[in-house]
Order: sequence, then C-alpha cells, then structure tokens
Amino acid sequence: MAKFRRVNIVQITPGAGGMYCGNCFRDNALVAELRRLGHPTLMVPLYLPMTLDEADQSSGTPIFFGGVNVYLEQKSALFRHAPQWLHKLLSSPKLLKWAAGRAAKTRAEDVADLTLSMLRGEEGNQARELDELIAWLKTQERPGLVSLSNALLAGMVRKIKSELGVPVVVMLQGEDAFLDSMPSPACEEVWRTLAERCREVDLFIAPSRYFGDLMARRLALPADKVKVVHNGINLDGFGIQNPESRIQNPPVLGYFARMCKEKGLDTLVEAFVILKQRGKVANLKLRVGGGCGPGDEPFVNQLKARLSSAGVLDDVEFHPNLTREQKLEFLRSLTVLSVPALYGEAFGLYVIEALAAGVPVVLPSVASFPELVEATGGGMLCEPGNAASLAGAIESLLLDSTRLQSLAQAGRRAVEQRFRVQHMAEEMLKAFAPVCGTRPPLR
Repeated sequence: MAKFRRVNIVQITPGAGGMYCGNCFRDNALVAELRRLGHPTLMVPLYLPMTLDEADQSSGTPIFFGGVNVYLEQKSALFRHAPQWLHKLLSSPKLLKWAAGRAAKTRAEDVADLTLSMLRGEEGNQARELDELIAWLKTQERPGLVSLSNALLAGMVRKIKSELGVPVVVMLQGEDAFLDSMPSPACEEVWRTLAERCREVDLFIAPSRYFGDLMARRLALPADKVKVVHNGINLDGFGIQNPESRIQNPPVLGYFARMCKEKGLDTLVEAFVILKQRGKVANLKLRVGGGCGPGDEPFVNQLKARLSSAGVLDDVEFHPNLTREQKLEFLRSLTVLSVPALYGEAFGLYVIEALAAGVPVVLPSVASFPELVEATGGGMLCEPGNAASLAGAIESLLLDSTRLQSLAQAGRRAVEQRFRVQHMAEEMLKAFAPVCGTRPPLR
C-alpha cells in the first residue's frame, strides 16, 4: 500500500433528505476511509440531512445552505435580508429533517433559476449562505484541499479559493442529465455559467472514463485537469458463504436503484412480462429494491398496474428504502441484476454492489456500462431501450448456469481487486497530491 503525506481535507456534499443518494453513499464511504488512512477529513452536508446506510461521517457538523433558506432566498428578495434569528430558525436540524421527510423528487425544470443562482456563487441570491459556510470553515483547522461532491457546486470555488487560499477539487457525478432536462434558454445559460465557473477549479475527478471525456468536451476542460477514479464500496457484509452455488431456485431477476423511469425500471418490467409469457425460465421472480420517494410512488403504482394486468404481480416484490443489512440480504437473494438506465449513467454504484454480492449484471450498451462490464467481466450488454433485447439477454444467461457462475465469480474478484473503498481512497490521494502540494506516494 502506498503511503501519503498527511493532508487535511474538507468534503462538501449535498444531502438528499429522505432519499437514498449514490453520491452521498460514495462520499460518506470515502471520508471514512480517508480518516482510517490518517487524513483528517471534515464532511460538510448541504441543503438537507443525508440518508445513509452506513455511519454518517458528517455527524456533528452543521448543515449549510439549509434547503428552506435557499428556496426562500431564491423566491423573495425581502427574505435575503431576513433577521439572523429567523434565518437560524429555518436552518435548524429538526426543521430540515421534517422538510426532508416531505421532499419529493427535484425536477430540473422547476429549479433552473435556483441552479443558475447557485452557480453564480458570491453573485447569486444565496451569497449569504456561502459567506456563512466560509466563515465557519475559517474556525476549523485549515484544509489542504476542499472537495466538492459535484460540479453544480462550482459557484463556491472562487470564494473558497480567495478566502481560504486552498485548491478545490470537483467530483463529476452525472450532472449532464439533470441540466439537459432544463427548458431553453435556461439550459444553455446554466451550461455557460457552469463552464465559466469550472475554469477556476484545480482538478476534476470523474468516476468513469466515459463521463470524464463527456464532461471535458461539454465544459471545454483541459485534459490534464480531469482524472478518472472509479467508485469503490465497503465490502463489509458482502461475503458470500458459498460462492460456488450462487444460482437461486427459483431464479430471481433483480433491480436495485431509484425506482424511477430514468433508471429504466419500466423497461425491466416489460422485459419481465416478456420472460413470463415465454415461460422458458421456470418460476422466475422479480424483486425491485432501491430508493422510492413521494415523487416516485405514482410511477411505481403504474408499474404495479401493468404487472397486474399481465397477471404476474404475484411474482413481483417491491422493497423500497432498505437499510444496509436489508440491502445486503436483498442482493444475496438475486440470480441476476439489471438496471437498464437510458440516460448517461456516469457510473452506477449498484453494478459494483451486485457484483460484490456475487450477482452478475445485464445492462444496456450505453454510457459507463460497457466500461464497467469490460473492467469487471461480470456481466452482459444488450440493446438500449429495447425490452425484447433485454429479455433475450437475461433469458440466455439464466438458461446457461455455467456462464452465470463464471460471470458471478469474475465480477466478485474484480470488485475485491479494483473497486474496494480502500482502492478508491488511495487513487483519490494520488490525484490530490500534485494539486495540494503534497509529495508523491512514498514507496
């Protein structure tokens, strides 16, 4: 294991309230591992509390840019000058927790103006929030580096660098799909402002080569400013008691991601209906797990109605918002996993989690999926957006126990070797070293 000089890091990560968020999971696991490696790392939450399936590394740190204040500052010029007591009251953890429990899915078309304002940083309507965050950071041990969880926080960079005098790293985490769904002309203005603000960033970390190349093109980023560090996971609890016998009876097709159209859950449901109608895979079951918030429930109800009309609802289970222990049990119950997302998935943490549990994957041949399948050897690719193609790929795998077992074993080995959180943290430190002026790894 390479050793690195001690560096103080500040990790700033938006919370998703009552929703499970892959970026939150990744950042939280990274912070825990950086601390274990001896690098003091302060995790600062924004907007709303984080819902996590491991110990919260931001515990005890105030939530900045409280979601209620951020919203009101955007909507009311008068509120931007609200007295401090009111501002503080609306930032209370109890109120934010209450608001988080009622938060629905954020639609890009509803927050285009707010996104643009946040990207304008010290010139935006939330400048007061940025001032408070930096004032608080000045009371902490001076960091050697500040890391922002996604590019939509790039409006903070100028102020952080001028006030704290430290380099800023920005993670790239699937921002394009969110921004592209904004209406014109707001979409174009947001992209222009983001590109402008990103010129001040010292380094970008992408979770896949696919997404790093994509964002480098769209933001005109210099190639030497974009590094790729694949996401990693904590393998505690993922142990397979009998890795030589991973074939379930009856076979279980699984899905584990946010229960929304963007992740292709409706395509998987249609593929499952096709498989049941063909009847070649006897007694096939479908288990759907993952985040499901108030905004996702109507979509899930539509899928249940479709399954009912096809006469297969009794063979389907929905398991929303699982704890870590429940997630591990859920993954171990699967024979194969598929999340046929159509938008440009930057990584897909669920792919690595399934492989860690010894479950092979079937994915569309788009975005980061080919890269992950090639890197792990743990899955198959199919035609994007085509339920029949997806059904055919799943069926061929379920009917070939030798190949199923081979993919499961290859995927598990690859995760152990290349996609552990320890590997991710070390690769992050290698990327950070030149930026924050620390020496290269000591061999």
